[in-house]
Amino acid sequence: MGAEVVADKVYCYPFQQVVNGYLNKYPTPLEKNVTAITTVEEQTDPTTGIVYRRRIAVCSNVIPSFLRKWSILKVSNVYLEEESWLDMKARVMSLKSRCLTWDQYAQMKEESVYRESKHNSNWTEFSQKGTITITGAGYLNFVLERFAQTFLKQGAKKSIAIMEKILEEKYGSPVS
Repeated sequence: MGAEVVADKVYCYPFQQVVNGYLNKYPTPLEKNVTAITTVEEQTDPTTGIVYRRRIAVCSNVIPSFLRKWSILKVSNVYLEEESWLDMKARVMSLKSRCLTWDQYAQMKEESVYRESKHNSNWTEFSQKGTITITGAGYLNFVLERFAQTFLKQGAKKSIAIMEKILEEKYGSPVS
């Protein structure tokens, strides 16, 4: 079956500032569940100039204790993989993320894009679509998908708020 989460935001900051803010966003005291981000691969295509990065995020397990009765859910940390492609010429950064921890039971994926706004070159448009599909848990599939969907919706809102705070602290008031 699966569940989906969609988020959109226009940051009233130039593309370069938003990208810098994003790439240095975590870890932060503003989000205690993301405890580490490690870049495991980074390459620049000499022809296109596109920068590819693969990063691993370490997050606290936020699954409620009543669901941790099952041994598969009794883990301290959850690992996420993020791949990104930054094209400064086109002023776009595309990202794909997925959960590594429960990959055999759950497919949790996000696709995000930051791009210079078509309406104002000093603004940056952000769009994100996330999906989660859980298998192998029988009747709990639906319950776990709905929990994940709620958590991802809250996480998207919180992530956007953190970005806004970081951008304002680093660059001042938004550009109109």
